[in-house]
Amino acid sequence: MSNPFAHIVEALDPNIPDHKFYNLSKLGDPRYDRLPFSIRVLLESAVRNCDGFLVKRSDVESILNWKQTQTQSVEVPFRPARVILQDFTGVPAVVDFAAMRDAVKKLGGDPEKINPVCPADLVIDHSIQVDFNRKSDSLQKNQDLEFDRNRERFEFLKWGSKAFQNMRIIPPGSGIVHQVNLEYLARVVFDQDGYYYPDSLVGTDSHTTMIDGLGVLGWGVGGIEAEAVMLGQPISMVLPEVIGYRLQGTPNKFITSTDIVLTVTKHLRQVGVVGKFVEFFGPGVAQLSIADRATIANMCPEYGATAAFFPVDHISLQYLEQTGEISTPMHMSSTIFTMFLIPMESNTDITLVHELDLSTVVPCCSGPKRPQDRVAVSDMKTDFEACLAAKQGFKGFQVTPELHHVKVPFQYNDKEYSLSHGSVVIAAITSCTNTSNPSVMLGAGLLAKKAIEAGLSMKPYIKTSLSPGSGVVTYYLKESGVMDYLFQLGFEVVGYGCMTCIGNSGPLPEPVVEAITQGDLVAAGILSGNRNFEGRVHPNTRANYLASPPLVIAYAIAGTVRIDFDTEPIGESLNNKGKEVFLRDIWPTREEIQAVERQFVIPAMFKEVYEKIEKVNERWNALNAPSDKLYTWDPKSTYIKSPPFFDGLTKELQTPKSITNAYVLLNFGDSVTTDHISPAGNIARTSPAARYLTSRGLNPRDFNSYGSRRGNDAVMARGTFANIRLFNKFLNKQAPRTLHLPSDETLDVFDAAERYQQAGLPLMILAGKEYGSGSSRDWAAKGPFLLGIKAVLAESYERIHRSNLVGMGVIPLEYLAGDTADSLGLTGRERYTVVIPEPLTPRMIVDIKLDTGKTFQVRMRFDTDVELTYFHNGGILNYMIRKMSEN
Repeated sequence: MSNPFAHIVEALDPNIPDHKFYNLSKLGDPRYDRLPFSIRVLLESAVRNCDGFLVKRSDVESILNWKQTQTQSVEVPFRPARVILQDFTGVPAVVDFAAMRDAVKKLGGDPEKINPVCPADLVIDHSIQVDFNRKSDSLQKNQDLEFDRNRERFEFLKWGSKAFQNMRIIPPGSGIVHQVNLEYLARVVFDQDGYYYPDSLVGTDSHTTMIDGLGVLGWGVGGIEAEAVMLGQPISMVLPEVIGYRLQGTPNKFITSTDIVLTVTKHLRQVGVVGKFVEFFGPGVAQLSIADRATIANMCPEYGATAAFFPVDHISLQYLEQTGEISTPMHMSSTIFTMFLIPMESNTDITLVHELDLSTVVPCCSGPKRPQDRVAVSDMKTDFEACLAAKQGFKGFQVTPELHHVKVPFQYNDKEYSLSHGSVVIAAITSCTNTSNPSVMLGAGLLAKKAIEAGLSMKPYIKTSLSPGSGVVTYYLKESGVMDYLFQLGFEVVGYGCMTCIGNSGPLPEPVVEAITQGDLVAAGILSGNRNFEGRVHPNTRANYLASPPLVIAYAIAGTVRIDFDTEPIGESLNNKGKEVFLRDIWPTREEIQAVERQFVIPAMFKEVYEKIEKVNERWNALNAPSDKLYTWDPKSTYIKSPPFFDGLTKELQTPKSITNAYVLLNFGDSVTTDHISPAGNIARTSPAARYLTSRGLNPRDFNSYGSRRGNDAVMARGTFANIRLFNKFLNKQAPRTLHLPSDETLDVFDAAERYQQAGLPLMILAGKEYGSGSSRDWAAKGPFLLGIKAVLAESYERIHRSNLVGMGVIPLEYLAGDTADSLGLTGRERYTVVIPEPLTPRMIVDIKLDTGKTFQVRMRFDTDVELTYFHNGGILNYMIRKMSEN
């Protein structure tokens, strides 16, 4: 079928007739002019891809009728322009593709049909760790060690770049995925087959939303769903509501983008924007640079929205000129942008609007265990001390009052120091949230300069690190002269990657670990990242605070989070012995920072860095990788293994059966994150994964991390629910263990699950609110699937994690409104039968019968007909294999 909207195609420039675009204004539909700008991107995609099959004319009508359909759970397809991956999620995606080729071949199909149709970029940025710091050669040593540890993974990825079309890989050492996306990969105007259209994307990292700050619509999806998109399957999405967020006023001179985003995050969580688009407008937007907007958009998952969209304006166009990203001449690009240009005041049909006056924002951090728990800097000391006393929870450590002021002495480099509760032992300028932003990076550099000039220093045992988002950052820090001062304080460049924020913080000095353990101390990490969940940053930092890069330096100098910067000095001057120095004495003003930024952040830097980004890593260039279209699996590899997901797959569908007499493997409360379910960091030496690796002949120093071993299902299944901060109601304490109910034995979670599976017993999970919050992580669904978990029953789900469960064929069940495990009297010791009726419909209510005789109802969270199709196939990848085999 030909596209029914071909009549609205016109040339971008009359002199270049083969440069065409779909001009939505030519639809002649008054509803179009009232659509939010983010919804117009969905409309343009539907109009351009309308083929009567995957995208129907009725889908276009549903989007045009958004004012009514936004609250009616109407399902529409969306075909993004591209997909972006990082290596922690990219390796398992390529493993799945390789295994899918094998499966298609077994079913008699053409294995080369398993090939990305939608362009995909994979940035290797999650592998590098802070093994070395505070030395001029730290960067080189960390990069060398990264390559030594991950050679197998890198060779495999290089094979994938050859074996699969439309897959580009950005080598290690290039930068953080979202900053490389912002500065280099973003097309803004996409060009394919003579048609020009708005750039859009989905990514396998939840903070993909960072690109929304540039006016490119994007959000995070499950890795499993992303694989289907790469293979040409549209995303099936419920047409979202759009919340308007009006910015006004001007931030005061001490405010950073981090302060703004933490304020926005807390506010939007309070008003409730889960599963919705947030669209920013108003005069305050013009006060924000693209980097500021990207910082706000980056934290979108922390306030629960799907996307946080800043439509294109003149500042966006200036940024494109600065970075050299614009893919078409500016006047032609502007023709497309007129469909999406941001107004000073919204004239769309957005009905629910919230406001923030930027002048009311105060300096702040968030923590100690969640990104949404904002704390004003002026309240940090009292808040931390309240957390010490509070009962165990998101804002509590339950330390008895007589131990609040304990000090533990220790020796480090032949000098005596002491640690107490709140002592800073990790200070990291890290992650895409802030290291994309010249204002806060230069602000940190200027603060370091003023601190050194004032005679300040920091304790040598603090694990300091600086991991810029791209080579551009290093370039302007050096050119502006502030890098030397950062280095003097201990913030030398240690690598280009997520590092501390993803849990790759490396080891702490042994005397520090011993002191923390001896005193059972609540030691602190301070980082400029976007995630601080329990057990994520480092096993020995129980309190972790997100902060702007300048505040990371400030707390590192102070050496503790138990300080009131308004009334207490940050330190004493070494130049002028005994003179107290306050933070206000050395804090750079907004005007100082902007002056340096104007002078030193210039287009030539972006051009020079990115012209050579794909070829500059010589070790990557020298890697040898096979060119076969089918991957030859090495049975000796502990990194890359053919997964069992498609074992026994047949062309015929199997009718879904009821889950009968399932045991509960784990009984959780609220806010169980994907870090709890599938940790990315350290592999504990006593864990089931460690025992497996030891049996394969590895020493602990070669274990690497869970994130780096996501290509090996044997490690990842054993690493499921292996977080040391896992709180399971069966045990009533933090431990990666559970109760094997038939025997009443306490076992490691994997060992308990294995025993259930050997007995042929199905399993379930009980949970509270926000199950699966945190990072987009496909192994948080794949791991439970491999443990034999058939369903999860929770009060609510994080959006991407629910999608990942669906993608693996695990049933997401949700309590009905007003019901909880407590209100229904569930202990988790019951056996559960989930009745699966026929036919299934989206969001239908089903019965659960307990062995106690009790029956109650829950909602089955298959939200669309497409998701039900995936379930009937046993998961989204099974569906794609059958589809490719038939075609």
